Amino acid sequence: MKSRILVVDDEESIREFLEIMLKKEGYEITLAEDGQKAKDLLAKKTFDMIISDLQMPNVTGIELLRHVKETYPEIVFMLITAFGTTETAVEAMKMGAYDYLTKPFKIDEVRLNIHNALRSRNLEVENRSLKKELVKEYSFQNMIGNSGPMHAIFDLVKRVAQTPTNILITGESGTGKEVVAKAIHYGGTLKDRPFVTVNCGAIPENLMESEMFGHKKGSFTGAVAEKSGLFEVADGGTLFLDEVGELPLTIQVKLLRVIQERVVRRVGATDDVKVDVRIIAATNRNLEDMVAKGTFRQDLFYRLNVINIRTPGLRERREDIPLLANHFLKKYNERLNKSIGGISTEAMDILKSYDYPGNVRELENMIERTVALEGGATILPESLPPIVNTLSGRKMASSNEIEIGEDGVDLEKVIGQIEKELLIKAIHAGNGVKKKAAKLLKISFRSMRYRVEKYNLGVLGDDELDEE
Repeated sequence: MKSRILVVDDEESIREFLEIMLKKEGYEITLAEDGQKAKDLLAKKTFDMIISDLQMPNVTGIELLRHVKETYPEIVFMLITAFGTTETAVEAMKMGAYDYLTKPFKIDEVRLNIHNALRSRNLEVENRSLKKELVKEYSFQNMIGNSGPMHAIFDLVKRVAQTPTNILITGESGTGKEVVAKAIHYGGTLKDRPFVTVNCGAIPENLMESEMFGHKKGSFTGAVAEKSGLFEVADGGTLFLDEVGELPLTIQVKLLRVIQERVVRRVGATDDVKVDVRIIAATNRNLEDMVAKGTFRQDLFYRLNVINIRTPGLRERREDIPLLANHFLKKYNERLNKSIGGISTEAMDILKSYDYPGNVRELENMIERTVALEGGATILPESLPPIVNTLSGRKMASSNEIEIGEDGVDLEKVIGQIEKELLIKAIHAGNGVKKKAAKLLKISFRSMRYRVEKYNLGVLGDDELDEE
């Protein structure tokens, strides 16, 4: 398809010259004698490029440029300027003009500039289109992926979103269990109703009953007013019980009653309150093992586990890493006011080969850190945290491989490198839990934390990863 170019100039000879030359190059040309005529044509016809004189009566080239950038931002704009007015042209480029042509024209230079400008424009349009397709094809309610496991989750979420059935989401920490829960809620019939999250591991046991079921005024010390519980707040919608495996047995009994009878009784009350709540629970623990050990009620497990959705670890869907990495790059470019253009092939290969004990959360933390510290236009291998480079293929040195030449070796440096790589391996083996890594290395947790800070290995980032 021919590229469509609008030539705007009040000099007829310039218009005719450009028309003859550009038609020979295979472009479709339309002419306008001033800026106002150009604006009228733009309202009736689409163009890929505008070549406009700077100085014109009625509507100047600068005024036309401003109008085009506000109304038709995809059109490439190139100015024609006379010798001696290049300063104005440079200012115009700051406003969004691609380039400028200086009279008298050098034909080869004009050809090359126009070719490059249109090529740049076509690439931008293509990239924009591809991004729209990626969002359309590879995401569903903020879940991102194109791997087999993710397509299976997309399909299951779409089906269960239309039912009121209780759902249990299982998977390792950082795999996006809450994202799946929100996708189910906002992708279904309850999307306009409340979505309430309860972090079952973050609420102290003595406050759990009051938080979930509410309390009457004066029912215990500090109950200075009547309070609705989270079940009542979520009435008609979804209650998301995150880390449900952390619930104490006393609360499990009360939760079972709510599920079975659809009523809650506030602490200190004698009457019940009806509630209609869909429950989505999530855990990174093995509830079946907990049932066998007697730490989780079997009847509650069956009530919650009507439909099970397992979120895969990131190492199980490596093909999604580029999609996620670029998504997080865009997110943190905007949040941190950066303009990093992309991730180099070598850096992406390293990201794809790492195992991510912290899963998607760790990848996001990693990209945020890299964007915050990056000073260049592209993320390179050396921009990535040490833990990624080390566990993505580097081999730990042994004493047999170290040669002591005439200049000797830096013993402290060599030992430090070995210590650092052992720390990284232990953190990896402990799935990012530093207490486990400390046990594997037979050192104290305090000593572990000191060494993690010493070698800047805190990329796993989340404080919760320090907890077992």
